[in-house]
Amino acid sequence: MNVRTGSGRRIPFFILLALAAQTLLNAQESRRLQPQWWFGGAVGPNFNTYSSDINSSQFYPPGYVGAVPSLPSFTKGTGAGVFLSPLLEYRPDPVWGGMLMLGFDGRGGSFTDVSGSGVTRTLRTSLNYISLEPSVRATPFSAPLYFFAGPRLGFSVSKSYTFTEVGGPEFSGDWTGSRGTVFGAQIGAGYDIPISDPNSSSQIELSPFVAFHFGQGPRSEESWTLTTLRAGLALKFGSGSEARQTASGEVQFAVRAPKLIPVERKVKETFPMRNCIFFDEGSNTIPARYISLTQSQASSFREEQLVQPEPKDLSGRSRRQLTVYHNILNVLGDRMRRHPSATLKLSGASEQGASNGRELAEAVKRYLVDLFGIDGGRIVTDGRTKPEIPSMQSGASRELELVRPEDRRVDISSPSPELLEPDQIISLQEDPLDSDVLFSVAGAQDVLASWSIVATDENGAVKRFGPFTSSEERVSGRAILGDRLQGKYTVVLDGITKSGQSIQKDETIRLVRSDQPEEEPGLRFSILFEFDQSKTVATYERFLSGTVAPLIPAGGSVIIHGHTDIVGEESHNLKLSRDRAQETMAILQRELARAGKRNVKFDTYGFGEDVRRAPFDNRLPEERFYNRTVIIDILPE
Repeated sequence: MNVRTGSGRRIPFFILLALAAQTLLNAQESRRLQPQWWFGGAVGPNFNTYSSDINSSQFYPPGYVGAVPSLPSFTKGTGAGVFLSPLLEYRPDPVWGGMLMLGFDGRGGSFTDVSGSGVTRTLRTSLNYISLEPSVRATPFSAPLYFFAGPRLGFSVSKSYTFTEVGGPEFSGDWTGSRGTVFGAQIGAGYDIPISDPNSSSQIELSPFVAFHFGQGPRSEESWTLTTLRAGLALKFGSGSEARQTASGEVQFAVRAPKLIPVERKVKETFPMRNCIFFDEGSNTIPARYISLTQSQASSFREEQLVQPEPKDLSGRSRRQLTVYHNILNVLGDRMRRHPSATLKLSGASEQGASNGRELAEAVKRYLVDLFGIDGGRIVTDGRTKPEIPSMQSGASRELELVRPEDRRVDISSPSPELLEPDQIISLQEDPLDSDVLFSVAGAQDVLASWSIVATDENGAVKRFGPFTSSEERVSGRAILGDRLQGKYTVVLDGITKSGQSIQKDETIRLVRSDQPEEEPGLRFSILFEFDQSKTVATYERFLSGTVAPLIPAGGSVIIHGHTDIVGEESHNLKLSRDRAQETMAILQRELARAGKRNVKFDTYGFGEDVRRAPFDNRLPEERFYNRTVIIDILPE
């Protein structure tokens, strides 16, 4: 097979390599499942170079009249061929592994023309093999740059030539003296670019690579050496079910510290109104935690009273938010007065039956009618045994004391969006997430029973944080600094393996605290999710694309963190919170790309049910409902 590839046909391949390199520069994965076995395929061009001493006379048939015994020899040539192969990789640890490729290998080309006795002569050859290429693979650095080397066995499948006198006859046939099997060697390098979610059980990698091939020549009858430069692209698939532990019980320790630590930030927050009123078991009366007004108080109530705190107390973000929520009946009453054509539907649910559910809805209606003077014809009520989206799942047997009270409630809906639009509040955010020091311990969950962080400053003062068990933890920069404005720290990973051995790794960081107030407040948005669901982010897609994305500046920074309540398995909730945060980021990235906004930095986390990071407690149904959330922080420029 003879493949002639001019520069115009090589361009698409090198464009693909450039795109792969750009993907590499943009990829920032801190940890990833590492399967042992990888399967896939490789493709690319071979650029072949010949060095030879091939006598021209041998190509003439016996007795040919024009044959000249002393013609010049063909001494060099070039060409291109295609390489196409399935591949198999085995990576038992992060450094060493093996590779195997068995595929079609084109080594054809053209020799440089020679002239003699007034005649120019050409020689083209089609050399194609089935190549068996086992290699040892080594990844000596933390980056996924790997090197490989090994033998090459080529089994000949095509060995023809075409010899031509320019302006004269053409002779073709198979090479005599060709080796059916050729032995050689290869060395090369590649780069594995992950293109799948780091937490997915199925991993995919795109690997551009180059290899240099040398060794035994195609024929035994004269001096003819063939060397090849291969530029290829491999696509690899691995299963996370075979994810390995780090080699020899090792773990990888990385620290990311902020350049400047803001200890507090004023935040202008868009706070969603959770459209539910929860009732206590055995009672049809609106619970006392919901703010009930007298008729005179209701007549003077305005929603704006909740937005700007009086006095100017900005602390206690969660307390302020729940204060707004527990005024939901008063907010609804005020909004219905301001929008006299708006209507409301109240759907009550009770395990005691639909009639009791309707009684709950009627209690809410009476409050709005009696205290705010709302026309009862504008409010429709109904009752049911379970809410439309229940927390109590069929067949559930665990944590019933948490989910059962969530289904005794009144759901509020309206065709008038102004009745349920979010509120805006100003609050003070202490220890914002961008003030955290991030500690990543790849392999922790496989290798370590627990680990802690020991931070020692330049004066020898020591602080210890932990123990932890996950692969990633965050510690407030202010917790490390204490009352200091700045400091240089040696942070040591102090881990205990599952076999009882001690592991220690250290890094050095410098922390600087900013005590100057930021001129502009940060922006915060929250979206809410139904019980055990991640896809309900789609209901907020218009809000994310139309309200949130336009406020993100080019070159800005956005922190997205997902949370859950405490119902369910901790590992499930951690994944659920990550899924919610990742889907939110995907929508925002898409809208920013459409708007031409570039270089926006996203930090996306899933905290699951971690009570240290939960926005609210988990005692009350409404607190658990508000913890099923993704929070979006747009940092001040």
